[in-house]
Amino acid sequence: MSRFERDFKVRQLLEKQKFNEKEIANMTDSQIEYYHWLYFVDSVYDYM
Repeated sequence: MSRFERDFKVRQLLEKQKFNEKEIANMTDSQIEYYHWLYFVDSVYDYM
């Protein structure tokens, strides 16, 4: 993951107030991608 992409996803997770900066600093790129997907990517099943 590029530094820009990581910073963007971290900023969104912080704004969502699900994690604090210390927790996110200890996360791997894969964990950040997973939580970003979990909270920000809509699925068609969300609307059924």
